[in-house]
Amino acid sequence: MTETPQMWWPTAVLALVLFGDALMSVRPPGFIQGCLDGVGFPRDWWWTLIAIKLLATAGLIAGLKYHGIGFAANAGVIAYFLAASYAHYRARFLKQEFWVNCLGMLGLSVAVLVFSYAV
Repeated sequence: MTETPQMWWPTAVLALVLFGDALMSVRPPGFIQGCLDGVGFPRDWWWTLIAIKLLATAGLIAGLKYHGIGFAANAGVIAYFLAASYAHYRARFLKQEFWVNCLGMLGLSVAVLVFSYAV
């Protein structure tokens, strides 16, 4: 394991995807609204997801230069999507949003961690 990513571009791609996700969450399209409503996440708390995604984006970008930050941010993103997956499972909301969005982002996050830090 290294403290900064061996390959910078997977981390940059994940940061860009998370930033886009945060921007979309400001005025969530139907599939995001359906996902959050489907797991029973209170609308009053939706803003927290935007803040988490923006902080994760900043951490991933900072981690390109500063030791340990990117790894920690990437691990946090994985934890976030593991929690989201569990929320989907617990709510029995296992529709397309779960398989494509939630597990897709979890898979991307894990792949970035492996290719950026373990290779």
